[in-house]
Amino acid sequence: MYNRIQQIPVFKQSHRIWIGAFLLLAIMVLAACSSQESTIVPAEATIAPDISSSSDSRPTTVTATSPTEAELKGGSTEIFLQGFEDAIANSNFRSTSEFAAAAKPLDAGEKLKVGFIFVGSQKDLGYNQAAAEGSQYLEKAFSDIEVLRSENIPETADVQAVEEQMIRDGAKIIFATSYGYSGPTKEIIEKHPDVMFLHMGDVESYENYSSFFGNIWQLEYAAGQVAGETSETGKLGFIAAFPIPQTLLNVNAFHLGAQSVNPDIETTFVLTSSWCDPAKQATAVQAMIDAGVDVLTQHQDCTKTIVEAAERAGIYVSGFHQDASPAAPNAWLTGAAWNWGPVYAEIVASIRQGTYKSSVMFQGLDAGWVQLSPFGSFIPDGVKQRALETVEQLRSGSFQPFTGPITDQDGNIQIADGVVPTDAELQGTGYLLQGITGRTN
Repeated sequence: MYNRIQQIPVFKQSHRIWIGAFLLLAIMVLAACSSQESTIVPAEATIAPDISSSSDSRPTTVTATSPTEAELKGGSTEIFLQGFEDAIANSNFRSTSEFAAAAKPLDAGEKLKVGFIFVGSQKDLGYNQAAAEGSQYLEKAFSDIEVLRSENIPETADVQAVEEQMIRDGAKIIFATSYGYSGPTKEIIEKHPDVMFLHMGDVESYENYSSFFGNIWQLEYAAGQVAGETSETGKLGFIAAFPIPQTLLNVNAFHLGAQSVNPDIETTFVLTSSWCDPAKQATAVQAMIDAGVDVLTQHQDCTKTIVEAAERAGIYVSGFHQDASPAAPNAWLTGAAWNWGPVYAEIVASIRQGTYKSSVMFQGLDAGWVQLSPFGSFIPDGVKQRALETVEQLRSGSFQPFTGPITDQDGNIQIADGVVPTDAELQGTGYLLQGITGRTN
């Protein structure tokens, strides 16, 4: 433009100088405006809870919800929140306010999309149903959240395809709920640095990949006591899918609980190599019955087949993941169950608030992450009372079942005399205890 003006003959040199100066000034003003727009501070997220701010504008609290004791199934609100505060305080990663898309404000009428991926059916009366119900709790807790769900997704690269699609559909937070999702998910987290990935059960974390799990083994111990007092043959059966650390920890806890009331109890451990294969489960149940087992439990995702098979066979069953007592009114003893709703809600709320930092969290009864399922109607009061007393001792921390010495089935000392293992150490269990028949491979 300036060159074109120079070519007009009626313009004197002085005119050209003034016009050039004017154009240069206009360019400088536009550049200044552009610079100011890039530093505008965004407004707070639509649904983020109101928080006080210190002089440097950082929140004075890092937690974002306050579930009641009833919502925590007898757990403590203070301990629940303190667990998150401790995890954040000990994290070396940046807070979500610095990188997460979910921590940015929503447009008017917009909803934050949160993805949940399940390895099985959301109505499996087990692990996936418990997680799905937790996602429903989250959706009800926040009016401006939309939950995207995908079920029956294998623990392969298939989960990556689902995660990628959820991100294209607008998901800013994704819960990969199955143990085997960890490897495939970690392969894509660098590709999506502003998406927050949450995994259930891993023992490592990255800036936008965090992990958490509940100490459900505590309830396995209490359920084991009920099984040990109920069994007439002294033989218990544990039907598992894979020999992952969580599974081995659970069978060990169940056996220890039973052994605490019957030192001669025996537990048979078998693997189906599938999270949900009713045919393999039925075969395992029959093999257990033929071997004289009269109390069954499991670490499967779908629990219905085993629970109903125990009812038909006239033996007893202890539940896992969910309260499945209606499926076996004459066989149901009690069980270990999850309480994921408040956990999901706090994670999502603190991500949005901007205070969340990736970590590896393990919490149990005291924080309300897990619960004991109802007792069968025929369980004697004395048996129920013993189990409930154990639950409260585990909740308070006054009783630690894995205090050493703990010896594996090959006679090796795994936990030295007097040593109380940490949650992380227990969640890395790789052995079976003495008194358990079966192998880890």
